[in-house]
Amino acid sequence: MSSSLLPFTSTLTAFPSTNTQSISQRAFKTRTNQTQGFRVSCNSAPDDHNDRKLILPEAQKLVLPNVDRRNLLVGLGGLYTATNLTSLPTALAAPVTTPDITSICKDAKDGTTKIDAAIRTRKCCPPSLGKAIKDYVIPSERIVRKRWPAHQGTKKQVDDYINAIAAMRALPDDDPHSFASQAKIHCAYCNGAYNQEGVLDKDGNPVPLQIHNSWLFFPFHRWYVYFYERILGKLIGVDDFALPFWKWDEPAGMPIPEIFLPKEFKGRPNPLFDVYRDAGSLEDRIVDLAFQGKDKDRSVDRQILCNLNTVYRDLVRNGADTLGFFGGKYVAGKTDDDSKPAAGSVESGSHTAVHRWVGDDKQPNDEDMGNFYSAGYDPLFYVHHANVDRTWKLWKDLALPGHVEPTDPDWLNASYVFYDENKNLVRVYNKDCVDINKLSYRFIENSKEVFPWRKSRPAQRSPSVQVESTEKVPTVDELKFPVSLEKILKVRVKRPAVNRTKEEKKKESEVLLINEIKFDCNNFVKFDVFVNDKVSKGGSIPTVCDPEYAGSFARIPHSDVKKASMKSGARFGLNQLLDDTNTEGEEYATVALVPKTGFEDLTIGEIKIKLVPRL
Repeated sequence: MSSSLLPFTSTLTAFPSTNTQSISQRAFKTRTNQTQGFRVSCNSAPDDHNDRKLILPEAQKLVLPNVDRRNLLVGLGGLYTATNLTSLPTALAAPVTTPDITSICKDAKDGTTKIDAAIRTRKCCPPSLGKAIKDYVIPSERIVRKRWPAHQGTKKQVDDYINAIAAMRALPDDDPHSFASQAKIHCAYCNGAYNQEGVLDKDGNPVPLQIHNSWLFFPFHRWYVYFYERILGKLIGVDDFALPFWKWDEPAGMPIPEIFLPKEFKGRPNPLFDVYRDAGSLEDRIVDLAFQGKDKDRSVDRQILCNLNTVYRDLVRNGADTLGFFGGKYVAGKTDDDSKPAAGSVESGSHTAVHRWVGDDKQPNDEDMGNFYSAGYDPLFYVHHANVDRTWKLWKDLALPGHVEPTDPDWLNASYVFYDENKNLVRVYNKDCVDINKLSYRFIENSKEVFPWRKSRPAQRSPSVQVESTEKVPTVDELKFPVSLEKILKVRVKRPAVNRTKEEKKKESEVLLINEIKFDCNNFVKFDVFVNDKVSKGGSIPTVCDPEYAGSFARIPHSDVKKASMKSGARFGLNQLLDDTNTEGEEYATVALVPKTGFEDLTIGEIKIKLVPRL
């Protein structure tokens, strides 16, 4: 196995807070200066929220620029209805803004194929305490919460955590701090409880608000876990209470943490136990970060190596630029070609694999972790996402070219609404969660070996075992898109440049883009991607532990109830893969898409390779 030890420096970036400004001023200060723009929100605005209504300058009250209702991702509250949006030409881009979560909410039926058999409730709307939404002011604290590896907690850390979850479970369901209310947050944001107000798609259907499959994934979940942690601490009166994190990126932390397994703890029901976990995963214990199914045949040592390879791909190879790591742009309005929906490397990779690996596929909708509507009912969800949040920090700390957060105002000013630890309804912004020092929490790193995944770049293929294939593989130009993925699809894709130098690769990432992926999002969907395979014979393919493996496209059920109604995309970094497969000098890359599950209605609309700036 080749070794690639990466530099490690901490370079977290902070963005200034402007909490004294109104929501509309903050979200659109830059945009309106540039375009004589209008202010947008998806709030239907009761009387005390009139500042979120659409307000037009005098010059625009008679004539508006084109607003494409298919691309307007946040409602134009107040003045315009879904009917007259049809007459508005192309919209300017604007930050996604979450509506008032207590007043604009519906049953979350999306992503549950067997709705009548759903184990958890689809009534995911949060309780209303009659409070107005206020901008969140981050507390000035000297106390730092130190999140700890779930497999290495001290007695006090474990006792505090278990007591806090027990206290949360003891609250009535209609309390915004209750276990059920916290679980419903994920259901509401991810399974269609909120529509983007006043917006219809091209078929005249409401457009749901969605925080997955885009650059909103990391900041939304960071805020979600942040408040969850603070609520738990408040419930037991421990000011420095900190969550554990499931450290699945190092060998010792890959098994499901021991504290989540027993049904009882000190003679009482263990509040960390969840009955809806896959029995095979509980038996195997070592997580599969590339999720190849519950019947895989792989030794423990091989699984650990493959897991480390996967983390390396997620954070380095496929996370080589901002959008590769965070995901595609998701804004209100029409944007450029790079803004097609796509999940980031961690979201589509190890994050989704853990969800699927823990979820019980014997349940109607793969409850709990296997479906976004129910995932929050398993305490493992929060420690999993605490580690997903940590991957953001690990990625940034690598200080590699391209490892920077988005600077687009549409990302910085995107916002969400939560109940805080004092039961206040607060609006939070992406720009205020970039620096975890500002949020007063840390991650305890107590490994004997510092981040073993950093030395786990997939081993370079020996040229001696590679042979040119005699198989006739069509080029992209010879295919008629969209193409079905009912069987393995192989295609040759022309590269924008060959024999690029190390300096050129530092400046630009060569990225494989698979766009317009259309699928039935009520099912788990997954296909693997391999590039330049010259070692397989007789229809076989390499494994996910091999250098030819670019990554996977994987989606947990979570969106529209219509079949094949969701479109997404995938991005895979090729800089290192081409070196590791000895194919940097080839004009075409041979791409193989290997369907695994949920591919019956899956089609691909575009496959291409482009150079993406990293600096």
